[in-house]
Amino acid sequence: MHNITEQWVKVLNNNAERPIVLVCEHASNFLPPNLNGLGLSEQQLKSHIAWDPGALSTAKLMAHNLDAALVASQVSRLMYDCNRPPHSSTAIPLTSEKQLIPGNSSLTPAAKEQRVEAYYKPFEAALTQCIDRLVLPLVVTIHSFTPIYLGQTRDVEIGVLYDADQRFADAFMRQAGDQPRFNIQRNQPYAPTDGVTHTLKHHALSRGLLNVMLEIRNDLISTPEQQKEMAEYLANLIDLSLAENN
Repeated sequence: MHNITEQWVKVLNNNAERPIVLVCEHASNFLPPNLNGLGLSEQQLKSHIAWDPGALSTAKLMAHNLDAALVASQVSRLMYDCNRPPHSSTAIPLTSEKQLIPGNSSLTPAAKEQRVEAYYKPFEAALTQCIDRLVLPLVVTIHSFTPIYLGQTRDVEIGVLYDADQRFADAFMRQAGDQPRFNIQRNQPYAPTDGVTHTLKHHALSRGLLNVMLEIRNDLISTPEQQKEMAEYLANLIDLSLAENN
């Protein structure tokens, strides 16, 4: 397995020849020390507002099971959300789950552009390069979400999200229906109207590639054992769904 690490983006299994690219935009809660935690507490920076707990570990196992490349951001989404385009008001969020982000409150246009250049563009370039070296790869983004959001309990356990192209999502849902181990729903707990499909649109839809976004409830991937089980389950469904689309 050949891995490439730039300062703020990491590509694992970069030499994989199988046409599958996994993406983990919210893999890390890291913030450079000079940002003083953006004015947040250590506990807040360990919570879901700063990253997707369990997503990277699960994605790594999936990459191994599928012999797929994996592109992962190395910084917190609070500094720059790599699943948002630079013009989005949530690319550098002022709030997250109603929590104010003090360190983002008074950024100048120049400071915002510096973050785009430093954190988003290297990620975008690494993912573009990874996709371009393969022939018509499947693009799968891996995320996690909280069991309770703004006081509301979420029953969905795995969300299968898509934008204008639902070919792979349809196949995935059919295969999941034959293995009903989890509560799996379409475009839940988020949908394209929430602005969460940037990576799919920018890197897959623009090229006509099969794609899907998988959201996993984070209480289901909080331990290594759970992550291994989930990775095996999802990798198997991806294999079956790809076979259906070939």
